[in-house]
Amino acid sequence: MAEVIVKQVEGITFVGRGESRHWVVMDGPEAFGGSEAGTRPMELFLMSLAGCTGADVASLLKKMRVNVDQIEIVVKGQRAEEHPKVYTQIELEYRFYGNDLEAAKEKIEKAIELSQWKYCSVSAMIRKAEIPFRYSYRLIPADSET
Repeated sequence: MAEVIVKQVEGITFVGRGESRHWVVMDGPEAFGGSEAGTRPMELFLMSLAGCTGADVASLLKKMRVNVDQIEIVVKGQRAEEHPKVYTQIELEYRFYGNDLEAAKEKIEKAIELSQWKYCSVSAMIRKAEIPFRYSYRLIPADSET
């Protein structure tokens, strides 16, 4: 069973640590008693999704011998207007930077699909919660600016 500990620092500023033993600072806006000292918990949720699927995709592409210079994942979450302000829609865009990526397009698509439907636990939890969820990807030449 996974375990984390979260401790109050001051107001709504908290620090949390899990089995990795690394502390993460969480906070909120000053208007709600925060001090803007850390990432907001709902932002961490989206980062967890991107980190989970990103690690899967990077690992799978390495095994498939696909050379990618960099992977960037942009996650957008639409939240409910009323409390609890849960995510009502989530969109991911994978951005792959490198040369000759068109030749690896099928492998990139397969890596994304395997992550989303087999390996990424965070994606699986989102699907179980029945949050509308979409993803897409872009192949960006290494020498282009975005």
